Amino acid sequence: MTAPAAAPTPLRQCLELARKDLRAEARAGEALLVTAPFGAVALLLVPLAVGTDTPLLRELGPGLFWVVVLLFGVLVTLRASAVDGPAQLELLRLCGITATTRLFGRALANAALLLGVQVLLAPVAVVLYDPDLSGWPWLLPAMLLVAVGLGVLGALADAVAQGLAERTTLGPLLVAPLAVPLLLGATQVLAAARYDRGPWPWLLLMATAVLVVTLAAALCAAHLEEAR
Repeated sequence: MTAPAAAPTPLRQCLELARKDLRAEARAGEALLVTAPFGAVALLLVPLAVGTDTPLLRELGPGLFWVVVLLFGVLVTLRASAVDGPAQLELLRLCGITATTRLFGRALANAALLLGVQVLLAPVAVVLYDPDLSGWPWLLPAMLLVAVGLGVLGALADAVAQGLAERTTLGPLLVAPLAVPLLLGATQVLAAARYDRGPWPWLLLMATAVLVVTLAAALCAAHLEEAR
């Protein structure tokens, strides 16, 4: 007589849920095949409007890149293809997967997709704006923090607005104001490195914002489930 298999840990459940969402995204292709090209077009429109003022474009480039990442990243986190219907949610509940685990599984998938979007848009911004990339290695932790922060914010906003007809409108309104510390820190990291100032304070600001949002999501997920 074999012993019953041990129940998967919450971390394993999060990873499996994230894998499920990423498979759904691979079939639909909304983030990398639709949203990312639109983000590239948005980056292209600014040089067309500004003209050939190369110094101005170099100054604007990093900030515009992060604004586009924020705006189009919100669309990625609220993509329609990854939304579980009532039947799927009921099945997950019957499997013993908690609301907190579901939220962080969604957040993990969001972060992976947002990293992909940033990797696709970054070369476009470099070609179009030719920014000063002194201290560019500092962009790597900034990109990771932005992806994680927006991923958790998007998952939390999705949990708040789930089932509402105005979900796609309410989601960006919830995410954009809370993402201001991420946007502020990301735009200043490269500037600080360029002027030989340590970007640690800005990275610390971003990490603090991510930590606060993560704790809020962990505390609110179960209550949002009960409220629905």
